[in-house]
Amino acid sequence: MSDPFTALVRRIESALGVPTETVRRVEAVDRSIANWMGRWGLPTLRIALGIVFVWFGGLKMFGVSPAAELVAATVYVVPPELFVPVLGVWEVLIGICLLYRPLIRLGILLLFLQMPGTFLPLVLLPEVTFTTIPYGLTVEGQYIVKNLVIIGAALIVGSTVREEQTQSE
Repeated sequence: MSDPFTALVRRIESALGVPTETVRRVEAVDRSIANWMGRWGLPTLRIALGIVFVWFGGLKMFGVSPAAELVAATVYVVPPELFVPVLGVWEVLIGICLLYRPLIRLGILLLFLQMPGTFLPLVLLPEVTFTTIPYGLTVEGQYIVKNLVIIGAALIVGSTVREEQTQSE
């Protein structure tokens, strides 16, 4: 049984009279690209996540994050001059853990402890995060909702920790 791509190529071949050798070459290129993506996708995802967390956390630590006001307005029970840099350190730790393989589990744990708080502005500050509730997002709202992609990426990275442990033993 062939995959959908191969079936599509076969239909095009028969409909347009494309030579079989051309079809085989297209399939080989497709297979090669998919294999390359399979090899490099996960490490790239893990490193990209790590970089994003180190970068965004560093901005908070040094007081230059554009998200600092939103964080301060959301977590108003702790002084922002304390909370924002501490959150920055937390995010840098997440990033470092994701970049250093033996600490991936810790990084994923820290990430999932932090993530619920990132969605708080959607509930506590809807006037800042929505133009029209519940679907019209402001730039701030989009910044928050993109965390769904980070959660998905973290799930993928986290799903590999046992495999990496087995490979390194």
